[in-house]
Amino acid sequence: MTTTEKAALRSPLAVLTSATATHGTGRDGDIALPRLPGFVESAFSPLAYEVAARCLTACPGDGSRTAVALASLMGDTTTADLASTRMVSGRVHNPLLFMQATPNSVLGHLSREFGITGQMFSLSTLDDPVTELLAMADLLLEDPELDRVLVLGVELGGGERVAAVHRELTAEDGRPVPDLPESAGLAAALLLTRPGPEAPVTVRATDADDGGRPPAADHHGSVQGLFDLAATHRRLLRDGGSQVLAAAGPAAAAFLLSSERLPERNETDTHAHQ
Repeated sequence: MTTTEKAALRSPLAVLTSATATHGTGRDGDIALPRLPGFVESAFSPLAYEVAARCLTACPGDGSRTAVALASLMGDTTTADLASTRMVSGRVHNPLLFMQATPNSVLGHLSREFGITGQMFSLSTLDDPVTELLAMADLLLEDPELDRVLVLGVELGGGERVAAVHRELTAEDGRPVPDLPESAGLAAALLLTRPGPEAPVTVRATDADDGGRPPAADHHGSVQGLFDLAATHRRLLRDGGSQVLAAAGPAAAAFLLSSERLPERNETDTHAHQ
């Protein structure tokens, strides 16, 4: 599904946990590409699995009451390009490449590993995926049979074909073209639920005016907003308080993250109850 309209977040959400991972970007914190059986050559599925597994391991839950939504503008372009190159050069087709080129493939692997039987979706959006993913989580959590929604976004550097697509997309609106190295990959994930004592950081829709002017527009489909959301979640867990995050781009949405910090534990009281 491709959409450019921003959907409103109707009800507050809460963040149970978050995770980010980068590979080959040149940034601080890049990790070696995780090994994922059945997935080769591309960073897409290994990074998607890495951040999802961190969230699901940090907050285990009932897989039958968990849904997943993955957002990526163009999906696993590394695998798609590799499969196309092999085909036009006359090399034998590799069915593994066809399988992993579908973003849902890694979701299937994830569901098997963590026993997830709730709904699973792959989304594509030209704008900031944060709004789309939060709106999807909000909608899914209206289902009384679901307690949690894992949302994640993945972005690859891509080659000349990907750059050409971005140049065409930006011809009308002047958005920047991504400058990631071809082999780079970024992924971020958040495990969301309805507000409650187990998740002190909440997210709700707000006016962009509340936090000053929105950030400069990033390139189409950038997952930077998810990285900002995860970083803010970690900071609020540590320091408390609140912060407005405004999505970049036209018709940008804005979200207020708030934390109710738990009182500091009194060591005397702690020992008295042991």
